[in-house]
Parts: sequence; C-alpha cells; structure tokens
Amino acid sequence: METENSAQTVAFRNIGKSYGATVALRDVSFTVGRGQVHALLGENGAGKSTTIKLLNGLCKPDTGSIEIFAEPTVIRSVRHARILGIATAFQELSLIPDLTVVQNMLLPAAPTWGPGLLANRRGRAMVAQHLCAIGLGYIDIDATVGALPLPVRQKLEIARAFLNNPKVVLLDEATSAMTPDDVDWLEDLVKGYTARGGTVIFISHRMPEVRRFCDHVTVLRNGLAAGTFGLDEVSDERLIELIIGRQLDAAYPARLPPPRPQDPLLSVSDLTRPHCLNGVTLDLKPGEIVGISGLQGMGQLALFETLFGVTPATGGEIQIGGRRTVLHSPAQAVREGLALIPEDRKTDALFLQRDILRNVELPSIDRFSRAGVTRDRAVEVRVRNLMDRLSLRQSALYDPVKGLSGGNQQKVVFAKWLMTNNPILLLYDPTRGVDVGTKREIYDLVQDFARAGGAVLFYSTEIPELMHVCHRLAAMYNGRITHNFSDLETVTESEVARAVLGVTEPSVDDHRSSPIEIGATA
Repeated sequence: METENSAQTVAFRNIGKSYGATVALRDVSFTVGRGQVHALLGENGAGKSTTIKLLNGLCKPDTGSIEIFAEPTVIRSVRHARILGIATAFQELSLIPDLTVVQNMLLPAAPTWGPGLLANRRGRAMVAQHLCAIGLGYIDIDATVGALPLPVRQKLEIARAFLNNPKVVLLDEATSAMTPDDVDWLEDLVKGYTARGGTVIFISHRMPEVRRFCDHVTVLRNGLAAGTFGLDEVSDERLIELIIGRQLDAAYPARLPPPRPQDPLLSVSDLTRPHCLNGVTLDLKPGEIVGISGLQGMGQLALFETLFGVTPATGGEIQIGGRRTVLHSPAQAVREGLALIPEDRKTDALFLQRDILRNVELPSIDRFSRAGVTRDRAVEVRVRNLMDRLSLRQSALYDPVKGLSGGNQQKVVFAKWLMTNNPILLLYDPTRGVDVGTKREIYDLVQDFARAGGAVLFYSTEIPELMHVCHRLAAMYNGRITHNFSDLETVTESEVARAVLGVTEPSVDDHRSSPIEIGATA
C-alpha cells in the first residue's frame, strides 16, 4: 500500500526566501502528488517565480526544506536539478535565437562520445525522434529559432523540457502564446506524461486551462500560501478572491458606448504584402476599440508590423488623420502618432538592464530635450505621474526592469507609449502572461485611452477578451478580413471561432454585421 510520503513528488516545508528587504516567500508549505498536474496560481509578484527558481536550482531557500520523493534535498544548481529529474519550460523563453532548433534542444545535455566530443549524428536523431513522437515532426530541426513564430518557439521550449524523460516538469505560462489547437496538443502531451507517472507543476493565469489540465491548486499571495485545494472543491470566484485578496467585481469592465461619428484617425485600404496580407481594409475612429481575431499565421502579425513601419506594404494605402502616408520605419510611425505594445515585451519592448525611467522616456526623449540636452527633472515628474496612474511603486523608478514581475514589466511598456501622447495604440496580445488583477487594470487603461479620444487596434488570442472589451471585431483568415462583427452584444463566441477557422457558411454578417471596413488576424 502506498503511503502519503511515497506518493509525493515534491514537498515544500515552511520555505522562506528573501532578496534583501524583499520577502519573496514566507513559511510556504504544499505537497505535489506523483502523477498529478498541480496548478500554482497567484498575481505577478506573489512568489510563483521564486518557487520555480527554487525547484530548478537557480536559488536556494533561506529557511525550510524541499523534499523530492520524500527525501529532504538541497538543489544545488540547474545541472543538479536536471540530474534529479526536474525540467522547466519558461514563459520568458530560454531558447537562444541565433542557434538552430537542434542546437537549442541539445543545449542542456547533448550526447557525447567522450570528454568534449559531441555525438552530432546521435543528437540530431534523438531530437528528430522526440519531436516526431510528440507531434512536432513538421518543425525543421535546422531552422534558426529566432526566425520561428512565437507559438512555435513556445512549443519547442516545452518540447525541450520533456526531452530526457524528466520526473517533474515545471510549465510556466506554457499556453500564453498558444492557439486552441496548440493547447489541445499540450493537453495530450501532459496526459500521456502523467499517465506514465510524471508530475507537472502548472503556472497559468488562464482559469479555463487550469480547470482543464490540473488536479490540485496552490494559491500564493504576497509570498504566503493562501491555500491548497482539489480543483473540484473550489470555485473560480473563490480562487480569484484568494489570488488578489479581495473580490473582483467583474473580470471585464462594462463596454464603452460607441463613439460619436467622426473621421477616422487611421484608415487602411486594400493593404497588401506577399504571402501574408491580401487586401486588408480598416477604419479606426477616435474613441474606438477595434478587435482583431484569428489563428496563428493568418496575417495579424504582418498587419501590426506594417502599421508600425517594421515592414512596408507592397500595395494599398494607409491614411493617418486623413493624410496618405507610407510608413518606412517604426521611428516614422511614432512621429505619425502610432504606438505599439508588441507580442514579446522582453525582446521587442524593453531594455531589461535599464531602469524604469530610461525605458519609459526613450520614445519621447526629443520632446523633453533642448539643444540636445534632456530636461531630466521634467522627464522624471512625468514618469512618476505615469507610475502612479499604473500602480507602479515609486521606489522602483531607478530599478532595472528585469527585476519586475511580468505584469509590472507590461505596465512599463504601456507607460512608455502613454508618455508620447500618441493617439493611435496598437495592442498585440497585451494581456499575455499577466494575472487576473493586472488584466483588469489593462482593460481599464485601454478604455481610459479610448475615452480620451484615442483609437485602439486590439489583437488577442482570447476571443472572450475581445468580445467584452472591444466595440467591434474583425476575424481574419488567409491574410484577409473574412467577417466583421459590429454588434458584439448578440454575437456568440462560437460564431467568432467559426470565422477564424475559415468557416464561411452560414455567414454571420448576413444577419448581424454591417460593413465595418477593418482587417487582420492572428
């Protein structure tokens, strides 16, 4: 008969961990059973990342002990964690962009013939076999990782964690960049792994996926364990209360009323780029939040890149404020009044080693300079006002951005563009990997921007998010807008899902939506 100890894989016993004056974990205890998927929930900064770092050997606890298979264990390093059978797939991907798929997959422990001699042929065969076995055989193992779409990189990060038959896999926001089909893929992978006795610790801010994947849940709040439950014992409402320490009135704010008729701030007509945009047309008016929905590779990323001047269009027309323009660079797009929250804040939006002040001031530096000299006091006052508005600690003004939680890093990205006062805001999956409380703050922020007369183009992988926050919604398929939804009070999520899957019969626009002149997808 199996005892409680023999059935456990990981146990935290009264764990404490501090970084200087900051207490990350305080007297935290919980147990993860063998063959389980155990969710770890909490706001950004609640202690989840520290918990992961303790388990993968990046740091050691100050107090308490960690047990692995009922044995007290000091995890000395990342290499020691791998020896113990603990592997991690990080939300902030650890893959090296300039290396190939096979090179990244073999980085932790490439097979060798002897000291310093890599067994390249054996390693390539091992990677190819592993990817085929888990349904990723279509990925070219010689492709450079940096050239692959984010969802593919996310799957490779996960695939690497499962490569050498670990005993415990830590999945940190594993679904944050995934399409519904990708989530299905991960569910099958996890079910097969746990059926063989493997254990998964699953960090996510998406409650439906926590319900779908997990057996038990531990909630962390302000470094304390707020409770551990079987998921069939606790409601979503109770979990949210435990996560944020209060009741959340609603996951979404009330939708803003439609803006009054005005000339558009941004107009796109028949926008074209080979192999990605096939005649996209859209209007974006002052005070309007327009949603974009679609599956990976359907043109939404190309649309946002084109509108921000990353890659010019080859055909069609862009008008800003009624004036035709050709956007050749992001710097020009910023001068024309656009701002972009990109899909990957760490690589595309922030200088992680620099402090909040330097990150936020960067796009606006010319506006606060005279004869090449920056008016530092004026900049600091403006940035501090934005920090108050975004609930960022004033004491963190000169702290490196890399030390902030994911949600607070995203707030810094918003502050950077709010600093410019640019009236057109392009949002590319802005709530990816942030907690429920911060999501609500972002929705409120976006509505405040629109209420003040700004125009927002909002792409998200989460259809309910778009349906609750936006005035209208466009679905994109194969580089073109196939459906426009102007009355989101009556449209169902399944109708939008059919549109992004390319289902054209029956057409929802026939009875619901008037032409809306918009375009894009994901």
